[in-house]
Amino acid sequence: MRNSVRWAVLAAIVLVLGACANMPRRDPPQVSLVGVESLPGEGLELRLNLKLRVQNPNDSPIDYDGAYVRLSVQDRTFATGVSDARGTVPRFGEAVIAVPVTVSVVNIVRHVLSTMDGNAPPPEKIHFSLEGKLNGSGFSSLRFKSQGDLQLPTPTPPTADNPQT
Repeated sequence: MRNSVRWAVLAAIVLVLGACANMPRRDPPQVSLVGVESLPGEGLELRLNLKLRVQNPNDSPIDYDGAYVRLSVQDRTFATGVSDARGTVPRFGEAVIAVPVTVSVVNIVRHVLSTMDGNAPPPEKIHFSLEGKLNGSGFSSLRFKSQGDLQLPTPTPPTADNPQT
């Protein structure tokens, strides 16, 4: 009897591992920030509605039921948000998803003070990253990350043709 149970458990483990190995691999979605809108806030917070373009590079659709986003600026968390939106990003297609985020006034002040170091020159670019996940059913949640640099305009020195006051 014990041998039968051992063989049954061993067979179940082999079947489960085989099923996991045969699960289709998915490429992560490509997510980019395509819009920002102001939302009403409360107290010491700023509320924004981030619009994310999600591109699906896979041969099967991505069904999502909820989203989480974290926006970091200069490697510090700047805003976070969640949405209970549901939908589908078609195979080899794209969709725009809106996620409301909250920015604490403390985060704004911290970022401003870190750039106002009296001895350091102002930054030439601002590094940002957007990361999060599209929640799916079971184990099908997909994480994403997007990052880049925003080049700031450099001040032009005054010339005879262009005097600054």
